[in-house]
Amino acid sequence: MSRSVLLGVVTRRTLVKNLGVAAAVTALLPPRQSQAAELPHLDAKDPAAIALGYLEDASQIDPKKYPAYVKGSTCENCLLLQGTTGAHYRPCTLFPGKAVSVSGWCSGWAAEI
Repeated sequence: MSRSVLLGVVTRRTLVKNLGVAAAVTALLPPRQSQAAELPHLDAKDPAAIALGYLEDASQIDPKKYPAYVKGSTCENCLLLQGTTGAHYRPCTLFPGKAVSVSGWCSGWAAEI
């Protein structure tokens, strides 16, 4: 053992070695489960939903009220939708802490790239 370790001094080499071990252990841990399924559904009467014209069913959009609406655009094909494909309600970056219907739409819709 080196004298610096015996004296309680942490050398750069020891620090890098320990960080490498910590990174390896972290990589072996199972991933955390997504909590998207536990998010409450966004209510269309929520102030943020009203501000962005969110509706759970895009077929109910009034194109006169929302001229930016493009037929066929839904939360499902929006760039801002997150979460696992296949779930009917998923998180959206516009509504933190809430899950939106994949059949829905709001004026914040952005085409997937």
